[in-house]
Amino acid sequence: MQIAERLTKIPPYLFMELRKKIAKAKADGVDVISLAIGDPVEPTPDSIIEELCIQARDPENHRYPTDEEKGMRQFREEIAKWYKSRYGVGLDPATEALGLIGSKEGCHHFVLACINPGDIVLMTDPGYPAYRASILMGGGIPYSVPIRPENGYLPAFDEIPTDVVEKSRGLFLNYPNNPTGACATPAFLDRVVAFAKDNNIAVCYDNPYSEIVFDGQKRLSFLSADGAKEVGIELNSLSKPYNMTGWRIGMAVGNRDLIAAISKVKENTDSGIFNPIQFAGIQALRRENKNIPRMLKIYKTRRTRVLKTLAKIGIEFDPPKGTFYLWVPTPKGMSSLEFTNILFEKAAVVVAAGTAYGRYGEGFVRISLTVPDQRLEEAMVRIENAFIQRKKQWK
Repeated sequence: MQIAERLTKIPPYLFMELRKKIAKAKADGVDVISLAIGDPVEPTPDSIIEELCIQARDPENHRYPTDEEKGMRQFREEIAKWYKSRYGVGLDPATEALGLIGSKEGCHHFVLACINPGDIVLMTDPGYPAYRASILMGGGIPYSVPIRPENGYLPAFDEIPTDVVEKSRGLFLNYPNNPTGACATPAFLDRVVAFAKDNNIAVCYDNPYSEIVFDGQKRLSFLSADGAKEVGIELNSLSKPYNMTGWRIGMAVGNRDLIAAISKVKENTDSGIFNPIQFAGIQALRRENKNIPRMLKIYKTRRTRVLKTLAKIGIEFDPPKGTFYLWVPTPKGMSSLEFTNILFEKAAVVVAAGTAYGRYGEGFVRISLTVPDQRLEEAMVRIENAFIQRKKQWK
């Protein structure tokens, strides 16, 4: 049976590989603690679940979703209100917003909507692996733009070769950044708009961690920058702020031509979001913003606990202020893979190797804070004990 050649270009998906590794270890009787995957364990707020149940009992909602590919008008109106209240961004719900089955599909549809085969699409390195996969499946050519700690993990556009820029038609950006946790600044967003305008590049600003910021860091929308709607869209999601990763509901907002193009892709791909989930999404956006500071408090406590353990084993650094991840430098002289293997073999703790996010991820691992407190505590004790044992062996 012939398999499409495009699939041979796509490396195994990081999180599926991690799940297989964890499952095998558990099958062998190992009590594995995974700090590798960003999936909040705290439940979705009750009022959101109750709204889903109410709407799911209405037979009218058992039919094809309202407005199918665009999302319910009520949902899009609520998105516009949320963006206005949280970021000061005005949106026309009819033309500048649409519902997504999670923001991940928005990345894929962005490529299909505006990239032709052979076009270059810029993405950061390290960066979320799904961008590369979407670019390749859409026939584009991914080009990795390094982001380095000395530059606040922001790309330096002037370092991209001129011939690459000339052939580029798309740009993926993601701040607060997965995996580094770095946050954008208003000045940087202005530079993005200018770069995109000067070079006729469409921007896909993936912003699902927009609300997960610490220590006074201001939450930002790309669309708050002057001219941003002229050059791109922003993707966002209810997954992180409302503990709704499994519900698969998000949004694309911004440039009306790109929104229309993505709508056209969606109307030929899926039949929209189940109405009761959209009603639940409205409830989240309208009534459950109090969940955000509650979760930030939880993540901040866990973050402090992990940093304390890392300092004990000799890893001290100033972490960026976004996402529920920590982008952790490996011990001196140790590669990303060596460090992850030590943690797995000596402590039965799984973290994500930085190289899974690109070549410039070497020398780092990503630790997720989305685990129950007691399991995180156990993981920290194991890691500390593992390195105490290593020091004894060295002596």
